[in-house]
Amino acid sequence: MRHLMSPLDFSVEELDKVLNLANDIEKNPEKYAHACDGKIMATLFYEPSTRTRLSFESAMLRLGGKVLGFSSADSSSAAKGESVADTIRVVSCYADICAMRHPKEGAPLVASMASEIPVINAGDGGHQHPTQTLTDLLTIRSLKGRLDNITIGLCGDLKFGRTVHSLIEALVRYTGVKFVLISPEELRVPDYIKEDVLKASGHEFEEVERLEEVLPDLDLLYMTRVQKERFFNEEDYVRMKDFYILDKAKMDQAGPDMLVLHPLPRVNEISTEVDSDPRAAYFKQAQYGVYVRMALILTLFEEVDLC
Repeated sequence: MRHLMSPLDFSVEELDKVLNLANDIEKNPEKYAHACDGKIMATLFYEPSTRTRLSFESAMLRLGGKVLGFSSADSSSAAKGESVADTIRVVSCYADICAMRHPKEGAPLVASMASEIPVINAGDGGHQHPTQTLTDLLTIRSLKGRLDNITIGLCGDLKFGRTVHSLIEALVRYTGVKFVLISPEELRVPDYIKEDVLKASGHEFEEVERLEEVLPDLDLLYMTRVQKERFFNEEDYVRMKDFYILDKAKMDQAGPDMLVLHPLPRVNEISTEVDSDPRAAYFKQAQYGVYVRMALILTLFEEVDLC
């Protein structure tokens, strides 16, 4: 039995097979419409989510399976004090696979150690968000045709943004990737990411504050929101939340082939006037999230021969 806690749980070769499967699902959905007949997925979401939870549920339903679960800790026995380990032991009696989101870092890992079914980390605090990373990689590879030799700008909340941390860890496994880290000083990438991931891998990176000065050099711009739920006080959040806003004027400074990605939800960091720009790929990205989660479910079930 296998779990997914981090994008690094898959080798580059295994990851390529998952992405290839996702691309085949996109092209031939009818081929997989009954691949999970009789299977049940539990979605255990201890904090709010729209895209991640619904895309997991959509993925399972599109594979012919069924879904049960809860969408907040308040509606589960966690409100009564039940531990994550006890919850997953019980859920293992009801379902065949589980996707878990939790505000505490490491909670899905604790669940996986007690589980009788595969557990997928659907986001744990500011730590990891591996299925969003798989989504990002599929989007980049599908729209750019490659995962190597790209310059990617990561903009916004790089301190608390688990999507950013996971994506950096995944992309350093590919050659020729340059990282441009765009954030105010207070929201910079944590030192352990810079030291243990970026510097240790030998990849080129730079830290800047002004988005405008690097836009012409980017192949990809990965925008993130400033996450109110990660701040300890309202004052710091209010001071940071409008630091970066991508609008049409800024897009005019970018290259004609630069793609804009965003894990969503957005607040106001991307103006709605950008939505009609052909370089805006964040809603396509959400669609790719369904395909990659379908591929992941099948891979963990070993329902499909990926060789």
